[in-house]
Amino acid sequence: MPIMSGAEPYHHAGGPVGVLLCHGFTGSPQSLRPWAEHLAEAGLTVALPRLPGHGTTWQEMNRTRWEDWYAELDKTLADLRGRCPEVFVAGLSLGGCMALRLAEVHGEGIRGVVVVNPSIANDVPLLRLAPLLRLFVPSVQGVAGDIKKEGTVEVGYTRTPVKAAASLPRLWALTQAELDRVTQPVLVFHSPQDHVVKPTSVRILRERLTGGNLDVVELADSYHVATLDNDADRIFAESLEFIRTNASVPLQRD
Repeated sequence: MPIMSGAEPYHHAGGPVGVLLCHGFTGSPQSLRPWAEHLAEAGLTVALPRLPGHGTTWQEMNRTRWEDWYAELDKTLADLRGRCPEVFVAGLSLGGCMALRLAEVHGEGIRGVVVVNPSIANDVPLLRLAPLLRLFVPSVQGVAGDIKKEGTVEVGYTRTPVKAAASLPRLWALTQAELDRVTQPVLVFHSPQDHVVKPTSVRILRERLTGGNLDVVELADSYHVATLDNDADRIFAESLEFIRTNASVPLQRD
């Protein structure tokens, strides 16, 4: 299946500190590519995989489920941990949810977590109906491209594959149920003007991560895909500083 232009995965072999970047639902690595390149330039080893069913056609994505996307991230994480003594995970939207899930499962194997407008709650009306809609329609209107910055485009689907979306409630439920296992430092970037994910997810994180390991940064000039929006440079700079602060080894090899 041909890959959409710009949706290719990105990998960079850098120093002993690694970071796994997770793109969002119906999106592609393109939404995180500038972030990945910024971290690579700072000396990190970076992995930004393309999740199964993404970056091709929504019809192909309808043949995948959240378990397929998570398995790809888990496999990439294992490879990264084999090359780097310390690894961070980061993600956008549903990618943020899967980054948190990785932190829950792998514990001390992950040094810290950075998420941008994470989606960890079933609070989008359209997606709440997905388990029922999948019996009648293959796709509905897409959610990609919520960007304030003029002239900026996200490479993603214009349609949401309903069967794939119907698998999301299980991931959300698992992630919420085990948030108490996230003891690593967590940095959250949150856009109050987000037309895709409601504030519920960040509220849940504030309520559940009460061990002093959570920091929330508000993005006043961006919509949902903030990694391509007006606050992107702030995300890049502050996430890099977060990694530097929490890593116990230098970012670059001597």
